[in-house]
Amino acid sequence: MRGALAAAGPPAGRASGSVSGECRLARAAVTRLAEPGDELMGRWLAELGPEEVWRAVRADDRLPGASRDRWAGLRLRARRADPSRDLAAIAAAGGRFLCPGDREWPSQLDDLGPARPVGLWVRGPCSLRFVALRSVAVVGSRACTDYGAHVAAEFAGALAERGWAVVSGAAYGVDGAAHRGALAVGGPTVAVLACGVDVGYPAAHRELLDRIAGGGLLVAELPPGEHPTRARFVQRNRVIAALTRGTVVVEAARRSGSLVTARHASRLGRHLMAVPGPVTSSLSVGAHRLIREAAVLVSDVAEIIELVGDMGELPPEEASPAVPRELLAPEAGQVLEALPAWGALGVEEIARRACTGEAAALARLRELSCLGFVERVGERWQLPCPAGRHAGGGDQAGSAGV
Repeated sequence: MRGALAAAGPPAGRASGSVSGECRLARAAVTRLAEPGDELMGRWLAELGPEEVWRAVRADDRLPGASRDRWAGLRLRARRADPSRDLAAIAAAGGRFLCPGDREWPSQLDDLGPARPVGLWVRGPCSLRFVALRSVAVVGSRACTDYGAHVAAEFAGALAERGWAVVSGAAYGVDGAAHRGALAVGGPTVAVLACGVDVGYPAAHRELLDRIAGGGLLVAELPPGEHPTRARFVQRNRVIAALTRGTVVVEAARRSGSLVTARHASRLGRHLMAVPGPVTSSLSVGAHRLIREAAVLVSDVAEIIELVGDMGELPPEEASPAVPRELLAPEAGQVLEALPAWGALGVEEIARRACTGEAAALARLRELSCLGFVERVGERWQLPCPAGRHAGGGDQAGSAGV
């Protein structure tokens, strides 16, 4: 029972791990100070620790590398930062604040180096670490076509049915279709946001976001109440790429934001995949360029899992439609191959062509006749006649050797 509870993640409002309360409070404060992806802040945190960074900003003890203007901006933000209030707000929303060192922290985010998130504000019942272990990002154009929405939903649903979590950005278009596809089959899905997890952006996706939070996860680097900006949208893409084993770009125009996610995935050594679309569609230009340069073309979920799955976790081989003659025994198949497309042959010639005895050839011909593969014309054998063709009107060259 305890193992099952652990797998389900920590209770709402609590983050499990060995991170001290002071460290958690300081990191929560720093999420108010720095923008996502701030590498200078990341280096300060790595070298000095979050408690010292938070103390230095409040005490106006300027840290190395910060210009006067930059330091002044951090000081202004620090005046309004109240990490205790933010932690209380996320708990009231049924969420929690994760820090590096928590058991729920996904260690793959460490691949981002100094750009690693300071911490993550999370809403939802799942463990982010466990869900991210088997996850795929499905991203694409906001103004996608019906084709793009269909592919995103189908891929996401099939991935979820096979035990893979679908990660995206909760935007319009491909992102929303991917989340809905996973939810439709009861699978987990993770939305990485460019705002606070309590903001509900975009507004038309508030119901979708609530559904994701109910069975999956909402994840953000920004504290409660923060709203998105263009730069924050760009930076959240690096988290999507780092969290997952691979990124699938369904549709992307030449300057699509999903291409940013693709570039991050490639730099991080994650699998990069793209779905082909019509060459006449401007929304496939970016995806096609990825395929030419770095991405693997994928056309179904089996091909995705073949790339991102563990060794030995290959999809079942697709059974191609069986051609009736392929089900024949080898000896019968050889005799059938000995018959020409046009004209009839005697048993002796058929046996010679099939490299078998006359008795064996005759036995196989009788079997093939019962199955409808051949027909007898007097003392000769031929393939069934097409409509309108006379039995004796076969290829003269085919019967000349009899």
